[in-house]
Amino acid sequence: MDWQTEIDAEFEKAEQARALKNEGQARVCARRAAGIAIREYLTRQGIRPPSTSAYDLLNLLKDDPRLSPDLRRIADHLTLRVTEEFKLPVNADLVAEARKFCEELLSK
Repeated sequence: MDWQTEIDAEFEKAEQARALKNEGQARVCARRAAGIAIREYLTRQGIRPPSTSAYDLLNLLKDDPRLSPDLRRIADHLTLRVTEEFKLPVNADLVAEARKFCEELLSK
């Protein structure tokens, strides 16, 4: 399966999870999609991805000065931990943000 098909599949799973009111699973799928995009982005740059973990790769890119402040902010949002009530500490739609992140990162 190619990277675009993998990303599309993760976003489809995210939408299904959201439809079932499982926002936690939707966030997980959004992070995985972003991780796939990061691996492709790094590979295009001739860099072997240092990890298969989406979380690790997001942490790597959230401080990357080559990325726009908007993409770094999205990467930061995708690494936030939920509160004890399983809510994000910021008001953000991680699925929508991850879509934007993937599109912009891979358009470079």
